[in-house]
Amino acid sequence: MTLWEMTAVLLAGVAAGTINTIVGSGTLITFPVLLAVGLPPVTANVSNTLGLVPGSLAGAIGYRAELAGQRRRLIRYGSASLIGGLVGAALLITLPGSAFEAVVPVLILTALVLVVIQPRVARAMAARRAAGTAPARTDGGPLLLACIGLTGVYGGYFGAAQGVLLLALMGMLLPDDLQTINGIKNVLAMLVNGVAAVFFLFTSHIDWTAALLIAAGATLGGALGARIGRRLPPVALRTLIVLVGLAAVTKLLLA
Repeated sequence: MTLWEMTAVLLAGVAAGTINTIVGSGTLITFPVLLAVGLPPVTANVSNTLGLVPGSLAGAIGYRAELAGQRRRLIRYGSASLIGGLVGAALLITLPGSAFEAVVPVLILTALVLVVIQPRVARAMAARRAAGTAPARTDGGPLLLACIGLTGVYGGYFGAAQGVLLLALMGMLLPDDLQTINGIKNVLAMLVNGVAAVFFLFTSHIDWTAALLIAAGATLGGALGARIGRRLPPVALRTLIVLVGLAAVTKLLLA
């Protein structure tokens, strides 16, 4: 890479780390940049996944206050994310990319619909729990666990907007505020990226220059994103999720 290309990758890492912590979809910033500087698609994908792990960790640390008391959930959901991320990474290596990437825009649009209707559904579920017509589950039940596992598969394969999917699903099925859910999302995304990165270390070619540049930028961006995201009110955070998701779909359809 030239100096200018390295600078572009570093800045893309900062932007991706920031937006991943607040919402998700940072891969849609870094992945096109890596392609633009000449990396093959699979090499770009695996190098990007490895590079984003420190940013996810920085974001999770930034949300440590919101994660207080969430240990049981993190163990439960984290197990599903780890298994899903490993399966997704294996799919990337063994299956043609076109088969899976064809459904990515549909997944993102579905997530955006869930984000928009989530407050109304959450109120309805809270009313049902209060009336005794629905179980007062605080972990989302088997449905959420399965959905988190499937999101992990998607995240291990490509990862763009896995944060949007996680926010939508947990927002629908958990009785918590959006900031707490965002903190959990950051931990789950870190686990998915981490297990996929370890898998790629032994199965794929990694461009270490790109991975390290993204890691440096994403770490800074993750810390910055936590400071910004924790100050956003729920309406602003939900609006940002929708805008980022729509931008992600547009970029994928025009790619």
